[in-house]
Amino acid sequence: MALWQQLTGVAAAFQAIRGGQSGTAALAGVDSSLRPGVQALLFQVLRQAGRAEALRRQLATRTPPPAADALLCAALALCWNPEDAPYEPFTLVNQAVEAAKNHAATRAQASFINGCLRRFLRERDALVAVTDRDPVARWNHPRWWIDRLRKDHPKNWEQILLANNAHAPMTLRVNQQKCTVAQYQSALGAINLSAMGLGGMALALEQPVPVPLLPGFADGWVSVQDSAAQQAAPLLLYGLDLSRPLRVLDACAAPGGKTAHLLEMAGANTPLEVTALEIDATRAARITETLERLGLHATVLVADAARPQDWWQQHGGGALFDAILLDAPCTASGIVRRHPDVRWLRRETDIAQLAVLQAQLLRALWPLVRPGGRLLYCTCSVFRAEGDGQVQAFLANNTDAQLLPSPGHLIPGKGDMNEAVPDNLSGDHDGFFYALLQKSTH
Repeated sequence: MALWQQLTGVAAAFQAIRGGQSGTAALAGVDSSLRPGVQALLFQVLRQAGRAEALRRQLATRTPPPAADALLCAALALCWNPEDAPYEPFTLVNQAVEAAKNHAATRAQASFINGCLRRFLRERDALVAVTDRDPVARWNHPRWWIDRLRKDHPKNWEQILLANNAHAPMTLRVNQQKCTVAQYQSALGAINLSAMGLGGMALALEQPVPVPLLPGFADGWVSVQDSAAQQAAPLLLYGLDLSRPLRVLDACAAPGGKTAHLLEMAGANTPLEVTALEIDATRAARITETLERLGLHATVLVADAARPQDWWQQHGGGALFDAILLDAPCTASGIVRRHPDVRWLRRETDIAQLAVLQAQLLRALWPLVRPGGRLLYCTCSVFRAEGDGQVQAFLANNTDAQLLPSPGHLIPGKGDMNEAVPDNLSGDHDGFFYALLQKSTH
């Protein structure tokens, strides 16, 4: 496909995200033949949008119409750093102008876009130097996000921002009911793919590949799951007596990766009864699909975890759970490199609103834990209000809860996991928070 056609799709998706759509929804509107290339370019644009918008303000005193501004900023995001540009900057400029000429919404601004981009190529160093003084341009995150990270993680805020602007690794979880890590590495090697072991059942591919190309994927040998997310199942099950019947609840379970990991770890001979909740019917269907591919079974319910009165008695007979996994809704601030649109869609007020929901879920589910049982609270967030702050408030209000050794906040990027993680995974992982809470027996 011609590059100008892809840039047209990138600009349209970028404009949609600026209007409040998620990246997934914006890409769904792109022609399927263009979508893979558009997604790759769009992700780079989103990772450099702060810089691009700062440069556009240097080049144009007035904000152009939305479609023209999206195309201009997309081109600037892709070409401002020649060392990281997917194509030669001159090629990107020429093709961006061609895209402007071929679209009704930007045709009238084609000469304006051409002038701005040609000027940028001539004056690049000076223009970039000016924007270096703007933290939003330097870090490509909203200012409030940067300020929040500096407050929450004074020693690691720069590391988090740098990690967010990098490409995430493709990490796999080998299904231990189907094969070993070594066996799966051999299967990868047979098709000239290599992967590094991260501990536990995790493997990181040296180069990402389309999921259907993974050996045995359709037969349930392996799943795609970040190594930080792979800590949920071992943390929840570690130390439990798996030889006796156990009732486990996975609240907010879609798309089912953690549910499946719990069942994989327990094994076919362990009497583990897992209930997976999901409030959205479409997302609940994905849990069922995940389990069917892996040859596993759980009771999947479309229900609100915050309203046990709607489902607990009817489907569980009022029996308490030995263990509950609460992967609570959050800002997703720990997985920005996989979803680079998140940083531009979130608002600072979202943190407090989501914290209220997280506290509500903790209050609703804690009474369902049997005495001596446990609840694992986790979020894919690096904001302390959704992690440590949430748990400290819960402990202050629940004297029957004890915090067991837990990873706490895992910083995204390369580095060893917290030693409290049973498998102690290392390598490049997402940002996450884990707190393991145990209920007293009296």
